Amino acid sequence: MLLAIDCGNTNIVFAIYDGEHLRGQWRAATKTERTSDEFGVWLIEVIERDGLAADQVTAAIVASVVPGRNFDLARMCEKYFKSKARFIGDKDLDLGTTVRVDNPKEAGADRVINAIAAHATYGGPLIIIDFGTATTFDVVDATGAYCGGCIAPGINLSMEALHMATAQLPRLPVVNPGQAPVVGTNTVAAMTSGVFWGYIGLIEGLVARIKTEREAIEKRKLRVVGTGGLAPLFAEATSVIEHIDHDLTLRGLLQVHQRNSK
Repeated sequence: MLLAIDCGNTNIVFAIYDGEHLRGQWRAATKTERTSDEFGVWLIEVIERDGLAADQVTAAIVASVVPGRNFDLARMCEKYFKSKARFIGDKDLDLGTTVRVDNPKEAGADRVINAIAAHATYGGPLIIIDFGTATTFDVVDATGAYCGGCIAPGINLSMEALHMATAQLPRLPVVNPGQAPVVGTNTVAAMTSGVFWGYIGLIEGLVARIKTEREAIEKRKLRVVGTGGLAPLFAEATSVIEHIDHDLTLRGLLQVHQRNSK
């Protein structure tokens, strides 16, 4: 079985694949002082609690955008799963795609992996919107090459910044205001409307600009795929997101592992 690890800025997602089949996935906070031993003991406990055999793991692959976590994740794989973890970005790892940016080493591992999985599922060209700590808009061309994109603050980050930088604005969850008037008549309504509909404007505006630019190059229409925990919230409020795909990064890790295991 394969242990696939997606280490993001907010959460680390651990998943077990048995061949093509996703057997389970578990989440832990990234910003923690957990050691490799703490990660290992916790992960084995939740894996076995869900009826899987941790000792059946034979390989591990990691996409990480938090370099400070890499040592502990690698050590955990070696000590608790007897597997040498392969990291997206390793020189000897064949991704099966081209990264067409100025400095390929700067491309986020998760963004490249998303491109691989999305092209395998939906073809190309594509725009992938990942609603994470940051909201990223990534372009995949017709051949599957990763062509770069845009990075904006995530909506939770924006909400937190409003609260932290002002004296009277409260900390609020992200919600869809639905049929409520866009013009709020109290602080909570004004914040909810401004952040949510402002983000819809960001999504629709950037998608439109990217399409105008890239469709002139591709000579084909770009489809739009959303991923990340908040993708469904925004997809229900705009028609520009055509597909929601929650397991994009994990499937990309599986595909790269399979490609390098032949």
